[in-house]
Amino acid sequence: TMPKEPAVLRQNILDTTAAIIACGIDPKKCFLFRQSLVPEHAELAWILGCLTNVPRLLRLPQWKMKRASQNSEGTVGLLTYPVLQAADILLYKSTRVPVGEDQVLHLELAQDIAQHFNKKYGEFFPVPKAILSEL
Repeated sequence: TMPKEPAVLRQNILDTTAAIIACGIDPKKCFLFRQSLVPEHAELAWILGCLTNVPRLLRLPQWKMKRASQNSEGTVGLLTYPVLQAADILLYKSTRVPVGEDQVLHLELAQDIAQHFNKKYGEFFPVPKAILSEL
């Protein structure tokens, strides 16, 4: 949600990919792709954003904390980032999502969005459940 220099962003993408492979993820056994090259993420985020009310997003603790660190001038990208996360999860019809404690509320938002969408348009998205690690 913060602007980056293009060269730094490109290097971050390469570094992240290298780290993923170094952790043992085998690209022959799973799909590795750059999310920004898949327009459906942004397209679904737009659709889901049209179904999400602003007061709900304003109550999320991450919004409050990060907005405070930006001199009370939170951006639209920062506010709507949890909707993009929901789109990332729901686009692939994920049923289980590994999350840390700090992301439980964002997953709950994704669950609520999926339920709201399904109620309005018919059963389409599974409601994802959290996989919490004890570490």
